[in-house]
Amino acid sequence: MNELVIATRNVHKAQEICSILPASCRVLTLEDLPDLPEVEETGETFAENAVLKAEALSAATHSWALADDSGLCVDALGGLPGVRSARFAGEHGNDAANNRKLIAELAALTGSSPYKAHFACAICLAHAGKTVAQFEGRLDGTITLTPRGCHGFGYDPLFVPDGSACTLAELPAEEKNRISHRARALLQFIAYLRSPGQTH
Repeated sequence: MNELVIATRNVHKAQEICSILPASCRVLTLEDLPDLPEVEETGETFAENAVLKAEALSAATHSWALADDSGLCVDALGGLPGVRSARFAGEHGNDAANNRKLIAELAALTGSSPYKAHFACAICLAHAGKTVAQFEGRLDGTITLTPRGCHGFGYDPLFVPDGSACTLAELPAEEKNRISHRARALLQFIAYLRSPGQTH
């Protein structure tokens, strides 16, 4: 697979994915294809949204397409923000507002600390409008109500992975990309490409 189109306009997400994929793979994003329409994420799960995006993009570009849908699920909030992670506060991609809303909702609870949570990532590989393979990754941890760190994006300043004293935003990119939910899903994707019998 020499060329892969990734269904995202999020620069941070694209950089994260490219840093994990083999260097031999030429990667395009939706920023390189501005005429393509947005795919509405109407799925009720991360996997459903990943399939919607990958199938639509592969059909439109006639290329191999990779889409991920990922987010934060907090136990004390019944799994929220979940599939609405990027627009939890109402405006899509407003990380600061999303973090403030999460802090406020958890601070209003009583007796729920530590706030257990996990990041989930679902990835779909599609070609010619059809799903070829799917992969999932998960990272467990807790939420701190005091943001820390300047790396990463999204909820990284609030998420402390199990076994670590640092938030994801305090970790170097290399360390985050080694343990993250997205990395775990992408490593499955890479193993799939390298498995015997694959001719992509």
